[in-house]
Amino acid sequence: MRRLSRLAAAAAAALTLTAAALAYPGPGRVTGDVVVHDPTMIRTPSGYVLYSTHGYLEARTSTDRIHFTRAGNAFGTPPSWWRTYSSGNDPWAPDISQQGGRYLMYYAVSSFGSNNSAIGLATSSTGQPGTWTDQGIVYSTTTGSDHNAIDPNLLVDAQGRWWLSFGSYWTGIRMIRLDPATGKRHSSDRTLYHLATRPDAPYAVEAPAIIRHGNYYYLFASYDRCCAGLDSTYKIKVGRSTSPTGPYVDRSGRRMLDGGGTMVLETHDQVVGPGGQSLMSDVDGDLLVYHYYDRNDNGTPKLGINLIGWDSAGWPYVY
Repeated sequence: MRRLSRLAAAAAAALTLTAAALAYPGPGRVTGDVVVHDPTMIRTPSGYVLYSTHGYLEARTSTDRIHFTRAGNAFGTPPSWWRTYSSGNDPWAPDISQQGGRYLMYYAVSSFGSNNSAIGLATSSTGQPGTWTDQGIVYSTTTGSDHNAIDPNLLVDAQGRWWLSFGSYWTGIRMIRLDPATGKRHSSDRTLYHLATRPDAPYAVEAPAIIRHGNYYYLFASYDRCCAGLDSTYKIKVGRSTSPTGPYVDRSGRRMLDGGGTMVLETHDQVVGPGGQSLMSDVDGDLLVYHYYDRNDNGTPKLGINLIGWDSAGWPYVY
């Protein structure tokens, strides 16, 4: 009887996992050059522009958000300061937005497994590849820091204040306040805010993306292991707060600083390790833009795009 009970429990657990996996939609249809990591996208008057990790920030363009064409890089020549943080001049995880009539792109320069890292800022009048002017370092960390300056994301709050969340893998997600006039760190508010972590080493929480919806700010973050092909365990969780600086809590009320986080998207079907996400508002709603590893294509990293819905309690889901 005990053995039967254990078998029944295992079967029930398997059904629960299967039901959870089936609840996630596949990525929206995309074609063309869609092999990316850490994508960020914006709609310009001439169409969509998507930037991603590597290649001086790889660029792709699309007129319909379905077919993407490789379009060079954000930068033609790497700024000299990159070499301090990456011997290969390899920038990561850009974040693009339009503010005050110009395009801004925050991005990270680092090497895998190191927290000798920096976040830079570039500006453009059009947002198109090859038009970006580097504005230098916004924030940096060293090997002695307990967090990491990677994966930046700009938030402009309801009062017009600018915030940059980032990080971090080590000890989770941090935030600083920015000066809208310069796009760099605020001269009087020097607080280093802590938004999310987890109790278990190596505290693997990174890639923040924050959006305001209704009366709340929603922090989406990537958890666990990225960049290992079919062995990747990346997943996306969310929490919300009435303040940009937190505390962010999940659906059960657990703080993200205490390891909380409500699941938004995880491995299912051919989608392995979804994460490295950004958020974008378009004419048909809010979008989750991310990468995943394609189980049906030997673990090749692919672009994922899904619409975000909001349930009756104000929590996001993808469809």
